[in-house]
Amino acid sequence: MADIGGGRRARGSGGGARAGRAVVSGAGIAGLATALRLHHAGWEVLVVERAPARRSGGYMINLVGPGHAAAERLGLLPALAPRDLGLFTTVMVRADGRPKFTVPAALAQAALGDRALTVFRGDLESALYRAVREHAAIRFGTTVRAVEQDADRVRVALDDGTSEQADLLVGADGLHSGVRRTVFGPERDFRVDLRHAVAAFPLPRVPADVPEGAGTVFIGPGRTASVVNLGPGRSSAFFAYRCADPDAELDRGPVGALGTAFGDLGGGAAGALELLAGAPEDAYFDSVSQTAMDRWSRGRVVLLGDAAWCVSLFAGHGATLALSGADRLGDALDEHGGDVPAALAAWEARLRPEVRGRQASARKGMTRFAPPTRAHVRANDLVMRAIGLPGVSALFQRSVQRSIRRSTERAAR
Repeated sequence: MADIGGGRRARGSGGGARAGRAVVSGAGIAGLATALRLHHAGWEVLVVERAPARRSGGYMINLVGPGHAAAERLGLLPALAPRDLGLFTTVMVRADGRPKFTVPAALAQAALGDRALTVFRGDLESALYRAVREHAAIRFGTTVRAVEQDADRVRVALDDGTSEQADLLVGADGLHSGVRRTVFGPERDFRVDLRHAVAAFPLPRVPADVPEGAGTVFIGPGRTASVVNLGPGRSSAFFAYRCADPDAELDRGPVGALGTAFGDLGGGAAGALELLAGAPEDAYFDSVSQTAMDRWSRGRVVLLGDAAWCVSLFAGHGATLALSGADRLGDALDEHGGDVPAALAAWEARLRPEVRGRQASARKGMTRFAPPTRAHVRANDLVMRAIGLPGVSALFQRSVQRSIRRSTERAAR
């Protein structure tokens, strides 16, 4: 079988000579990408994952700019290309499901160019898992229980009763990171609640009100509902809404909470909620939060992905930052040889400005997903309608291309 993870080898790695040993906590995108990149650099890697088995599904993610470049360098594109969902026409709808106006897919295609992929989160995780599984040990149903370290090693006690010694511990275990809690402090010290909730889930059948090759989007004061019809096994729904007490919403579960927040809608949103009621276990449902930390590393322990910098779904760059962050961590370790703390400091200094910008963009972008008033909804509609005008369309495309180019250049430095 071809090694789809056969990306570049690290400079000075000798084609696979062991550069060090790492324990990676978390088998999501950030953790598996880190394990793959460290393997390319010649490291021995153990991945531990709290869940008893791999998870699949999830929401759509876009890989453009540094995310697409990192996927290419990690050797993932051959596996991802057949799973590319492509771009689709967006139909803005009223609360009852009637169309308001349409944004053609060609506009986004022209702006993003050919170096862009849209895939389900589960497809990216599957590609990473297949690339990693023959090169790293992976233990499911296992978490980090305690951590001790000195200048030379980090000792990791796991809840299966075993203990591991390594040169590096990577906490890539998400917003509710156990490594962060153990080494840096409780979640409340770092989590910034944005007072919104989001849900995303696959659709086994597509509601009849959504045209094939299109997505319907309702945006009203404080909420968004989107349903995408790309055919069997390629369709999904996304809901986001502002709420005063996100934890109370999570306690109600996705069926009850979304039914209350969106139960008055018609069209594709209503059909998606009916399908959700039959399979609530397939839904991703969580509060919208960011992680804010002064430092992402301590000695030989580093946080990566949502554990360190969660930008939130409103930023739209979580997977890109996870892939790019993992890839650039490997670069920093290559450059600094055995000096792990120096490598971590250099890596963070390069990456932090981009993360800070994405977090700020997400906070501003909340008004797109949950506009405060009907006046904001009308203003958003005017902007989206204007993008279709010939002169404005060209400006929009150049602006997007310039942003992608700058992000890619920053990641390459």
